[in-house]
Amino acid sequence: MRSARQSMGLADPIWLTIQAEAREGVAHEPELASLLYAGVLHRSSLEEAVAARVASRIAHDFLLPDLIEAVFLQALRADRGMRQAIRADLAAVLDRDPATTRYLEPLLHFKGFHALQAHRLSHWLWSERRRDLSLAVQSAASEALQVDIHPAVKIGRGIFFDHATGIVIGETSEIEDDVSILQGVTLGGTGSQGGDRHPKIRSGVLIGAGATLLGHIEIGHGAMVGAGSVVLHSVPPFTTVAGVPAVKVGTVNRMIEPAKSMDQMFYDVGL
Repeated sequence: MRSARQSMGLADPIWLTIQAEAREGVAHEPELASLLYAGVLHRSSLEEAVAARVASRIAHDFLLPDLIEAVFLQALRADRGMRQAIRADLAAVLDRDPATTRYLEPLLHFKGFHALQAHRLSHWLWSERRRDLSLAVQSAASEALQVDIHPAVKIGRGIFFDHATGIVIGETSEIEDDVSILQGVTLGGTGSQGGDRHPKIRSGVLIGAGATLLGHIEIGHGAMVGAGSVVLHSVPPFTTVAGVPAVKVGTVNRMIEPAKSMDQMFYDVGL
């Protein structure tokens, strides 16, 4: 009978592609052979590779890589949705980042991808009421990767954190599928009140670099938030907002979700 690790890697086209990319990498950059073997070629599945790579990046003196990897694999065996999300997140990077040509790149090098997967682990632990370990993973990831996401945050699939440095996402935020967020974005509250107090980001949204979204507001499906904006009110679907405070500056082509096109130009300015 196959082990759980072997089963996770069976008939997986993305994993087979990554293995081929790693073998090619060894041929072209033999100096990196140890990384490519440790990170990919000595692993039996994408899940194992992701768990090991994230563990190596966020390990801390109080949270050793072997422990992180073991708990991550436990989560991945228990949660099929997490395994599917990893693949959707990898595909999102390859599809939306013109500087990325291989799955291997985000898997091994991109801290936005690593921060997102670390959050998926901390969120699973939070949902399992293992809150001390959840917070330990979150704290280690925040320190190592400069991305701070509360473990309670619900995040969908196909998410792209571009560059990622300085992203902060508060406890009651929600992010649906196929959202792209650039560096320096804050999804925060407006004060010290409790309850549901953070933004809800619907599918297909693009949030530009340095934008700040505050309070219990909703950013509608397919909307775009311009770089550096401060958003204090809900944004209708397929609407572009920008400025401090943010106002409507245009509309979004309903045939093209901005999160996928990564087109940050404003159209119909002045509406």
